[in-house]
Amino acid sequence: MAEDGRSALPIIYCDVCTFPPEYCEFGGTLQKCKTWLKVEHPDLYDKLYSEDALAKATEGLSLEKQEKVEREIQKLQAKEANRAEKELKKKLSSKVVVKRVERSKRKHVIAVSGVEVFGIDPKKLAKTFASKFATGASVTKNLEGKDEIVIQGDVGDEVEEYVSDLLEEKGLDGVKVERTEDKPKKKSQA
Repeated sequence: MAEDGRSALPIIYCDVCTFPPEYCEFGGTLQKCKTWLKVEHPDLYDKLYSEDALAKATEGLSLEKQEKVEREIQKLQAKEANRAEKELKKKLSSKVVVKRVERSKRKHVIAVSGVEVFGIDPKKLAKTFASKFATGASVTKNLEGKDEIVIQGDVGDEVEEYVSDLLEEKGLDGVKVERTEDKPKKKSQA
C-alpha cells in the first residue's frame, strides 16, 4: 500500500497474447484470446464483448463507419484464420529426420534435425539426450543453416522413439519421424 492510502490495481494479462484483455484485438489472435477470456474471466468477457458493450462502443459511429469497421474486423479474422491454417499445414508437412552418420568403422553419431519447427528448443533437447543416453550431445548448424542435434553413439532407435513420444505429447501425431543412414564414401585407391 502506498503512503497516501492507495493500493495498486491488479492487472489481468491474457495467456494467449500476453496483452491486457482490453488490447487483445491488437495482438493478432483475437479469437483465441476471446475463447480464453470467456473461460477464465467470464465477467470481464461480458464487460468487453457483450452485445451491450459492443453497441455502446459503436453508438457514436455513423452507419458507413460502422460497416467499414465490421468489414475490417472480418478481414482481420479471416487473415488470422488463414495464418493459423497455414502454420498448421506447415507443421504437419514438416518432418523430423533422425540420421545415423558413420564417423569411422565402428563409431557412429546420430543427427536429429527439424525439431525447431514444432516449437521444441534444440538446446534443451540436446541436454535431455545427453543426460538420458549418457553421451555427448550438441547443437550445430547443418548445410542448410538449420539447427541439428548431434548425439555421440549409436542410439538412433531410442532417439526416434523419444522424439515420436515428444511430438505425441504436443498433439502432433501425424508428424513423420524419418530415419536415414549416411555412410562416408570409400576413398578410391590409386
